[in-house]
Amino acid sequence: MRKEKDYYFHKAKKEKYPARSVYKLEEAQLKYRFLKPGQRVLDLGCHPGSWSLYAANIIGPKGVLVGVDVQRPGDLPQKPDAEIHRLCYDVFSEELVGIVHKKWPGFHVLLSDMAPATTGSQYADHQQSLRLCHRVLELAERLLHDNGVLYCKVFQGEDFPAFLQECKVLFTTVKVLKPQSSRQESREVFILGQGYRRPRRQQETIS
Repeated sequence: MRKEKDYYFHKAKKEKYPARSVYKLEEAQLKYRFLKPGQRVLDLGCHPGSWSLYAANIIGPKGVLVGVDVQRPGDLPQKPDAEIHRLCYDVFSEELVGIVHKKWPGFHVLLSDMAPATTGSQYADHQQSLRLCHRVLELAERLLHDNGVLYCKVFQGEDFPAFLQECKVLFTTVKVLKPQSSRQESREVFILGQGYRRPRRQQETIS
């Protein structure tokens, strides 16, 4: 991927964020206000930490931010915001679910900026993106509170409509967003699901 030193690159550097991707979250937050003080937030694919820093600032000192990434975390400034916990795990690890459950009772918001290592094949990249997104939905079913929020990146392609329908089953409202800070040629979009509805099979198991 080319390293354009564009407007958002310079803006991120000036505002001391590790990456320009922070503005893909900020734009959605400014419009829909789904991050709120005191929440617990799970940030999947958190490296290098821009989304974690931005969310921690909003949820504040009474909130909790848990970031997960396969890359070992570097240093992030601990501002007087929510405490940031960073875990080095593959999101497909079953061990991760147990560790998270043991420490935190659940989350109000699940963020995912995860993307596969691109191959140059649009079809292959789309399928690998959907594989990650389906795992995000699995984790939402196990870790997201009722009425919770999902904000998740996905690459568009022929199977995108089917994935969108899966999201609509789980959330009261679902929107597809293309932030201005996304590169124009990029096929990435973001799913914003609000009002999480636990699947009936899980409701019956829990009861």
